[in-house]
Amino acid sequence: MATTSSAELLQAEAELVRHSLGYLKSMALHSAVKLGIPDALHRCGGAASLPDLSSTLALPCSKRPYLSRLMKMLAVEGIFTAVAVDVDVPTASGGEGSVRYGLNPVSRLLVSGSGACLSPCVLMGTSPLFLEASLRLHQWFQRDGQGDQPAFAMAHGESPYGAAGYDTEFNALVNEAMGSDSRHMAELVVRECGEVFTGVTSLVGVGGGNGTMATAIAKAFPHVKCSVLDLPHVVQGVVSTHESVEFAAGDMMEYVPPADAVLLKCVLHNWSDEDCVKILTKCREAIAQGAKAGKVIIIDAVVGSPSHSQQVLQAQVLMDMQMMMLFMSKEREELSWQKIFMEAGFSHYKIQPVLGMRSIIQLYP
Repeated sequence: MATTSSAELLQAEAELVRHSLGYLKSMALHSAVKLGIPDALHRCGGAASLPDLSSTLALPCSKRPYLSRLMKMLAVEGIFTAVAVDVDVPTASGGEGSVRYGLNPVSRLLVSGSGACLSPCVLMGTSPLFLEASLRLHQWFQRDGQGDQPAFAMAHGESPYGAAGYDTEFNALVNEAMGSDSRHMAELVVRECGEVFTGVTSLVGVGGGNGTMATAIAKAFPHVKCSVLDLPHVVQGVVSTHESVEFAAGDMMEYVPPADAVLLKCVLHNWSDEDCVKILTKCREAIAQGAKAGKVIIIDAVVGSPSHSQQVLQAQVLMDMQMMMLFMSKEREELSWQKIFMEAGFSHYKIQPVLGMRSIIQLYP
């Protein structure tokens, strides 16, 4: 066995500390969103000194000295920028004015009012219900037997959707997170993948919720008539904000309305392989009912694409753990997708890894 040097041991120790205390990064990010720090920096023109930031946040005087530590950690982790200013000049605030913290592409995604604000996604991912479920993972691994429950159900006795049915605060959090993610993704799909909708005159968004994605497509591509299929309690009372978008209540396991294209945005990663085959079989039947064969458009992760960075891969495997914890489902590699596609009766597919952690997949019968 090779001898480990002192330098390697010390580096390994630092890595263990970094991982074992990694939850503090999530909680610091959660705190930044709750305190409104991204919005405060935005109001200050995108950057501010600590005294100015403290004043904007209206923090109690007793807590202001601690803000520098929160901001320093978040800057080290790449959430904010930190720029030294006049470092040789002493200040009345003990040096606090010598650093200006600012927004970067990451924290700009947390600014309220922007079309791509992902703060609700951060708050959902760091919610107490999710955190409590994560503490059950070791128990979940030790449990044996048929009809096993995900760790979330072990912790709360319900699936996330079941919990949202009785916990109004959690339900609002989930709806806000799903809506913000759809707005973010819709903007990118329209910008980066417009050719996907060439020749499409009708589209069904399966599991499309309040129609955010369908509405963005209808606005960007006026030739596409869009409809949204979701469960009755989801679409009940939803009012279309675009003349080319309508809503239909139904179960995707039973029936998908016919259209040139069927869109599944971040739907299949919630389901087992067997259920994905059932869903896609219904989608294939839907696109085969017209005069010409259509296609199914999937927006979901394809784990391990050669074009992905290490950072994207890390995000994907974290998402995979989350799906396991919530639903006992998963994020899939291409071979897993391919197996599902073939079993559902599709002949070929095309994957475009152009949406960061997610890809756009086109399926053909």
